[in-house]
Amino acid sequence: MNPPLAFSAEVEAARRTGKPLVALESTIITHGMPWPQNVATARRVEAEVRAAGAVPATIAVLEGRIHVGLSEAELDRLGRAQGVMKLSRADLAVCLTAGRTGATTVAATMICARLAGIDVFATGGIGGVHRGAELSFDVSADLRELAETPVSVVSAGAKAILDLPKTLEVLETLGVPVIVVGQDEFPAFWSRSSGLPAPLRLDTPAAIAAAHLMRARLGLPGGQLVANPIPAAAEIPRETILPFIERALAEAAQGRVAAKAVTPFLLRRIFELSGGRSLESNSALVLHNARLAAQIAAEILRQRQ
Repeated sequence: MNPPLAFSAEVEAARRTGKPLVALESTIITHGMPWPQNVATARRVEAEVRAAGAVPATIAVLEGRIHVGLSEAELDRLGRAQGVMKLSRADLAVCLTAGRTGATTVAATMICARLAGIDVFATGGIGGVHRGAELSFDVSADLRELAETPVSVVSAGAKAILDLPKTLEVLETLGVPVIVVGQDEFPAFWSRSSGLPAPLRLDTPAAIAAAHLMRARLGLPGGQLVANPIPAAAEIPRETILPFIERALAEAAQGRVAAKAVTPFLLRRIFELSGGRSLESNSALVLHNARLAAQIAAEILRQRQ
């Protein structure tokens, strides 16, 4: 049985003519930003992918089908929708069979990208090991997905609200290559610096594409995490953002915020505490990742020929 995939006209044309494709998630639209900034940002990210020579494929579940690429009307409708399911690996099948609307996280976007034959996915930051996970066992499904699904994920590292050392330890245990672009330190989402060394470093889209293709030749499962540091002009230095993160974490603990509500709560509070600066940085890093993802996708296509 074939998966319930629906391709937009633009994506279908790219598949037919052999143009590079870049997958984009949809939780940033439904759970990451308010209307109308969410749709405006999504359109800017798609435009960035096109300007860099690839075709964007924003992924979401609409009425029981996986939509790979959204029309203008579909994107607008998703941006305004209420009660949208936040989909990871565990939720995807139920959302489809129930005919619900769902937005894909990193894990679910990777699954759908693989089904659609897309090698590269651009996002903001991946999920990981939450602080206090030794007690809560709160570890994102994104990490396991990176170990199992052969998609290269371009991000600004893991979200800085997480326990970054433990996140890197889990990725190492799972055998996921963590490739930092152009520097010897792992980035921390809003900040270029985390204080942690880069597990691996590559400096060009061609080198990253070659590593992606070599993993397939070796028969290795899983994808690559490509950690692309936020542009210097847009970063919030670690010493500036850390107090906001610590305060938001304390408030979440005091309010007993748990499970899937944790990350949206923390990001919203950091936005408020930073006077909106965190959202500006978030938008800049997503655009930066989209450009690099498009370049990697084009290189994968070129090197396969």
